[in-house]
Amino acid sequence: MKIAIVGAGIAGVTTAYELAADGHQVTVFERHGAVAEEASFAPTGLLATELVAPWTAPLRLDMRLSLAELAWLWRWRRARQPQVWAANRARLQRLAVYSRARLHQLTAELRLDYERSDGALLLLRSDKELERLRESGLDLREISADQARKLEPALNPDTTLAGAVHLPQAEAGNCRQLALLLRQEAQRLGARFEFNATVTRIEAKQPHALRLANEEAARAFDAVVLCAGLASARLLRPLGLKLPLAAVQGSSVSLPLREALNAPRSAVHDERHQVTITRLGQRVRVAGGAQLGGGDRERALRQLYQVLQDWFPGAGRLSAGVQVWHGARPMLADGPPLLGASGRPGLWLNLGHGAHGWALACGSARALADLIAGRPPALDLEGLGVERLRR
Repeated sequence: MKIAIVGAGIAGVTTAYELAADGHQVTVFERHGAVAEEASFAPTGLLATELVAPWTAPLRLDMRLSLAELAWLWRWRRARQPQVWAANRARLQRLAVYSRARLHQLTAELRLDYERSDGALLLLRSDKELERLRESGLDLREISADQARKLEPALNPDTTLAGAVHLPQAEAGNCRQLALLLRQEAQRLGARFEFNATVTRIEAKQPHALRLANEEAARAFDAVVLCAGLASARLLRPLGLKLPLAAVQGSSVSLPLREALNAPRSAVHDERHQVTITRLGQRVRVAGGAQLGGGDRERALRQLYQVLQDWFPGAGRLSAGVQVWHGARPMLADGPPLLGASGRPGLWLNLGHGAHGWALACGSARALADLIAGRPPALDLEGLGVERLRR
C-alpha cells in the first residue's frame, strides 16, 4: 500500500521502518528539518519497563491554563482513582514489555549502536520515598545505600542516601540516535522522508488524503498514520474526533563528560525530584520536570543542575558543548497512548505516548503495522484504541 506518516519523532520513524519492512510504499511528512526534533530530541534515555505507568507525580501548573488544559487536568485527576490507574498501568506494562523485546530484536538484527548501557538505580533520599514506592504495588528490588554506591561508585558521598531500588533489567540509550539510525534503515527499504513539510489538513471526505502548506492539490494515499503529537489533535478536530491531549513540558541538559570516573555508569533516578541522570557515551544527561502550561524554564534548569550537583558533582563540563532542551510531551489524561484505527477509513493513530515514547515506540509501531496488514498483533491492544474516548 501507499502509506503516509505525519510526524517523524520516534513514533513516526519506528512506524516508517516497520511499514517499509512489510513492503509498503512509505512517505513521511515532517514539519521540521530532521527527525526527532521535538519530544524525541533529548528525553531522559531511561528504559525501565517497571516504571512505565500513568503519570502520578505532581504537576507544576501555569496560572494561565487554557480551558482545554483545565479540562485535561480534571480528566487526569479522575484517572488517578486506584482501579482506573491500575487498569491503565497494566495496559502500559504489556506494551512496554513487548516494545522492549522488539527494540532488542531490531538492535541485534540491524546492529544498531545508540549509546546504550545496562541497569538503573532509583535513589531514595528518605525512608518515606521507599514507603511510597512500596504502596504503588511495583515489584522492586530494594538495596542498601552501600550496595547502591558499589553499583554507582561515583555517587557523591556527601549527599544523604537512605537506600535505593535496583532495576537490573533496565537500560539507557540515546532516543534521537536510534531515530536517526532507523530513518536510514527505513530509507534503505524505500521509505521517503519529506522535511519542512507541514500537513495543514486531512480531507474530510477522503481521510487518507493530505493537504500540505504551499500545495494546491491534496496528496492521496491508501492509508495515513498520524504520529504528530499535538498537531494530530488539530488535524483530527475538523473530522469530529477530539483528543484529550495536553503538552506536559519537560527539560534536559546534556553535558560533555569531565571525567568518566565521576559520572554514572548507566542511569539513576532521583525519586524525590523526579529527575533522571543518564550516561550517554561521552556525555551525561540530566532530565526531568512536568509542567502543564507555559512554565518557568529557568527554574526547571536550576533544579536539573542542582540534582546533578547533588549526585555527580564532577561529571560534566559546564563550559562548551552544553545542550539545553525544553520540549512538550503530548500526553493523554489517562496515560496510555492511542494505537490503531481512528474510526475514519484509511486513517490510523500512533500518538499520545507522553513521557514514555522512548519506551513504547518500537512495540507500538510493530503492532500498528500488523493491524494495517490485517494481521492480529502479538499483543493485546485492549484499552489502547480510540474507542476508549467514547466511554
